[in-house]
Amino acid sequence: MKTTNKGLFIAVIIIGLWGLSLTLLLTRDAAHFNMALTPIAILCQTFLYTGLFITAHDAMHGSVCPSHPRRNNIVGTIAVRLYALFSYRKLLQKHWVHHRTPASDADPDFHDGQRTGFLAWYLRFMKEYLSWWQIIGMAIVFQVMEYVLMIPAINLILFWVMPALLSTLQLFYFGTYLPHRLPEGGYDNPHRAQSNVYSTFWSFITCYHFGYHWEHHEYPSVPWWELPKIRGAKGIPK
Repeated sequence: MKTTNKGLFIAVIIIGLWGLSLTLLLTRDAAHFNMALTPIAILCQTFLYTGLFITAHDAMHGSVCPSHPRRNNIVGTIAVRLYALFSYRKLLQKHWVHHRTPASDADPDFHDGQRTGFLAWYLRFMKEYLSWWQIIGMAIVFQVMEYVLMIPAINLILFWVMPALLSTLQLFYFGTYLPHRLPEGGYDNPHRAQSNVYSTFWSFITCYHFGYHWEHHEYPSVPWWELPKIRGAKGIPK
């Protein structure tokens, strides 16, 4: 399978699994749902939400469908709309600012230079990307699903709201905070990025290899599933 087709195929699989899983979870009777399985279901849905954003992220780098830019951008737009009604165009602009000016005052993903702790940085990160119209839009969607589609509020909270919020923590922690925080001795490369030392399996589980962050900045057009190859080619154990 060619890389072009593979990128589109993987994107469709992730979006499809997210939609199928969400549909099944929202239509289950939460009152009779196995309580021991509920946290597992939430974590699985969180992982698929993260996959939605990673798919959109790859689209921003043109690697979902390299030979068809329009198709590539349509997939990215669908992914971020499903994720949380984001504007793909605005995310695209900010993401390339991040790549041009990583870990600097101009970087929209970076902290304010004073409050560098995880929570303060995360809140600034969310404030930078969330808008009031998104929050209002998501509230409207919630009401439509509850009162028009008759989906119980508890299902929506457990399997729609919570996974989306948890995935923002996952993306921020493994894809921004750990890679771009100031290391001891200062930054040692122009990307101001460092990679995790996880195995290929745990790198995938934690954030679709987004933690191989130096590799991503050095080779931004490489899709997420090929980052372990880049890491291995550089002589770093996988």
